[in-house]
Amino acid sequence: MMKLYYGPGACSFVPHAGLEAIRAATGASFEAQPVKLHKGEQHSPEYLALNPLGLVPVLVVDGKPLNQIIAICDYLDRSHPQAGLLPADSWRRAEALSLFAWMNNTVHPTFTHIFRAAKFAEGEAAQAEVKRSALAMFRGQLERIQTMAAKASPFLLGDRLCFVDAYALVFLRWAGLAGIDPAGLPVYQDYVQRLAAVPSIAAAIAREGIDLNTYKKK
Repeated sequence: MMKLYYGPGACSFVPHAGLEAIRAATGASFEAQPVKLHKGEQHSPEYLALNPLGLVPVLVVDGKPLNQIIAICDYLDRSHPQAGLLPADSWRRAEALSLFAWMNNTVHPTFTHIFRAAKFAEGEAAQAEVKRSALAMFRGQLERIQTMAAKASPFLLGDRLCFVDAYALVFLRWAGLAGIDPAGLPVYQDYVQRLAAVPSIAAAIAREGIDLNTYKKK
């Protein structure tokens, strides 16, 4: 039995949606355990025993915890290739992992600089500059994903749902939290709406209880 520890609305949505796709393709069951990040549950002794960094996601398989989103998703794909969550061809798989890595080590940290500027600078003025710079970078990264979405057929990597699709959905949700109106990214927004209708994606959205559009006018 696999058990996923996830934070609703966090990047852990990516393996969460993947596990739903695996269930649909193979019948493999899993347990989903929410971690309430806003209440600090990720810093509890029990959770830190699974991941000393206090981050989500964590996948526990046969009592063994696995951390880091790319490692978790690589494991899920290799152990359940029937779901096709990463391409089987070696070169196309490498291309998918390249995009996945960019999302994880570039786009994701850019948003972190917006949302948690206090981790990167002291003083209100310095933090405001961190946010301003990161917001411009994040907007450019979203534009790049929108260019990819314009070529989606129907998914970013072709006719099969991939982990990178779920990550793209997460980023558009986060865009609203950063004050970016998704209506200004219409192609990207339409693509995410199509994604949300995919049963495995819809199941993860429902369990996490999240809204796609988090933007609020000021």
